[in-house]
Amino acid sequence: MDYVKEYRQFISSYYLNEALRITIGITLPSIVLYYFGQLETGMIVSLGALCVSTADIPGAISERRKGMFAALGLILCVDLIMGFSHVNPYVTGIVILGLSFPLSMLGVYNARTNAIGFAGLLVMVLTLYHKASGWMVLVEGVYLVCGGLWYIGLSFLLHGVRPYRVIQQALGDCIIAVGDYLKTRSYFYNEGVNYDRTYKSLMQQQQKVQDKQILVREMLFRSRNIVKSTTATGRGLLVLFIESVDLFEKANATFFNYESMHRQFDGSDILPHFRKVILSMVDELYEIGVSVQEGRRSRVSKNLNDEIRGLKSHFEAFVNKHRNADNLEALINMRKILQSMEDMTLRLYTLHHYTRYDRVQPKDVKLSDNYNSFLEKNDLDRDLIRENLSFQSNTFRHALRLSIAMTTGYGMAHLLQLEYSYWILLTILVILKPTYSVTKQRNYQRVLGTIIGALGGIGLLFLIESSTARFVVMLLLMVATYSFMRTRYLISVTFMTAYIMIMFFLLNSKNFHVVIESRVLDTIIGSIIAFATTFIIPSWEKKQIRSYMATALEKTRTYFETVSSVYIKNDPDFDYKLSRKEAFVAQANLSGTFQRMLSEPKSKQKNIKKLHQFVVMILTINSQIATLAHYSKQLAAKYRSQNFEPIIQSTLLELGNTIALLSDEKVALSPLAENTQQLRSEIKQLLEKRKLELEQGLLDTETRIKLSELKPIIDQFLLISRAAGDLNRIATEIAGLPRTSEDDNVPKASLSVA
Repeated sequence: MDYVKEYRQFISSYYLNEALRITIGITLPSIVLYYFGQLETGMIVSLGALCVSTADIPGAISERRKGMFAALGLILCVDLIMGFSHVNPYVTGIVILGLSFPLSMLGVYNARTNAIGFAGLLVMVLTLYHKASGWMVLVEGVYLVCGGLWYIGLSFLLHGVRPYRVIQQALGDCIIAVGDYLKTRSYFYNEGVNYDRTYKSLMQQQQKVQDKQILVREMLFRSRNIVKSTTATGRGLLVLFIESVDLFEKANATFFNYESMHRQFDGSDILPHFRKVILSMVDELYEIGVSVQEGRRSRVSKNLNDEIRGLKSHFEAFVNKHRNADNLEALINMRKILQSMEDMTLRLYTLHHYTRYDRVQPKDVKLSDNYNSFLEKNDLDRDLIRENLSFQSNTFRHALRLSIAMTTGYGMAHLLQLEYSYWILLTILVILKPTYSVTKQRNYQRVLGTIIGALGGIGLLFLIESSTARFVVMLLLMVATYSFMRTRYLISVTFMTAYIMIMFFLLNSKNFHVVIESRVLDTIIGSIIAFATTFIIPSWEKKQIRSYMATALEKTRTYFETVSSVYIKNDPDFDYKLSRKEAFVAQANLSGTFQRMLSEPKSKQKNIKKLHQFVVMILTINSQIATLAHYSKQLAAKYRSQNFEPIIQSTLLELGNTIALLSDEKVALSPLAENTQQLRSEIKQLLEKRKLELEQGLLDTETRIKLSELKPIIDQFLLISRAAGDLNRIATEIAGLPRTSEDDNVPKASLSVA
């Protein structure tokens, strides 16, 4: 592990900046008001800042502004309702039940409204500790609003000082994630690679890249000054993002069946050479990503160009030494991988170049006219709430579960007369999530982190005697808590518990043992309630995975239709980026659903092996379409032909049949295999002619050029056709239906035929 790189990445990341902002926003009011002898007031003001900070999630500044002010208004309303409900514990319980459901339902729209709802739930829980009555309810409400306004002002101030900082950090993080994805792909070049494990890791990495790309796309495209290219920095960030997305597509491209590649080249040194250069490209991506996060120019490595030239020379020597009629096709495919790596290297140097924002000119920004289509819809349609008020909605089920759990937790705390009862509800709130797998993981991490953090907090108190030093350590632990909140929950909970231990000791050292006992006991009680509630009207992934499968196939079909069209007709407006984005996002959603399903009880994992095959095949076919798109930019016009029409229509029909099958709709008949015979015949003739030329000692001929260009294109069409047939077969087996005779006539392509 490169610890220097990891350190630079962490120091320049959004997560550390966010942690510093939240820590300052929460602690400063308490520190200032403590100085004036108003610590209790300071705690309430800090509470307002904390609750608003939960709604300050990454995004365009306009969206962040709306989210924080909406959270502020909601916090005030919830605080007033809770304040006037404290007259009777039964009334409080009814109010908790009544508030938990609608606040949870806000998550039906998007992540930001979900965060706003969470802010309301958080203030509902924390006001149980600060019980006011009479006019003091209104006074505390004013203090909360002051805290919220203070945090909003701080957030705007930091944005005004460095308006592009958050976008730079998100974009750099996205580029680093592309590097992680490419590194995972390099494992396929290892001899004895575990394909299942590598594909699983690849799916996880791809989902991370898609999530980060969606975030950066929202931040860039919703910022008017960036879209209009009014500043050099804005233009630079936009070009860097567009280039990184195109680079990710290149990384997705598949030029060879990996099993066939290893059968041909295992035992030689050619595959380790390829992997070494790929890892050097990964290092370049890390350097670019961290540099973008830091807001500085990246350092260009001259070694990568040298390594590419060295790999090219080594490959040519390998070809001249080992080329024969049997491995001709494999060598052609390896050459295509090498050419793709050369293209990616050029793109890496382009990314290096554009980290100097002053070099970016308005003409360099090639933004699609329909860029708004790439954005997620943020319309707050009231009908959406009504449509989700049914047991078919996962959000509705989660809202019911959370309402039941919160009311049960409050009742349990009241029954046991626990002094810090709100910790039970807080544990339930942060653990109980819409999916079983996340709740299960959070449950384990929360309990373990609390125990480790409590022991660590006690240890620090024994080791550090100075109150000032303890306060400084508490602040550092707070920063660490919020730094890992979004990425490593176990570490975050550990640091959180430790700083809470120190904070309560500083506030009241006499009852410190009570705090420790309550923290651990309440966490365990809350965890048990949260986990038990997941089995109430549960939302198992098996009930919705077919919907995700159908959606992924629909987007893949559109992606293929868009890319393949340029091979049969002249389309000057050819732009497939929207369909590419939608296909990759749908694929990531399917992969995420499948990964969550793996964490569910075994009894809920139906057809798990077939589902895994299906998810891998979706990843494979999208990679093959990405490869076809790679060829289209240079070769589609040269080899445009109506001969591609039959296989395109055949593949589209096969994919359409599978979508219909998964959607329980009528399935059409598949076309016959002779639709691909013309393409197969053309390649077969070229191969035979090329083999004859090699026997005659003819190396550089027109046949070699045409074969090296046309064969990979036809290979991809045949592989995509085969993948479409495999997807139909797997979907048929999952649905429990027999294969028809027409299904068996679907063309089966293989590398040996092409």
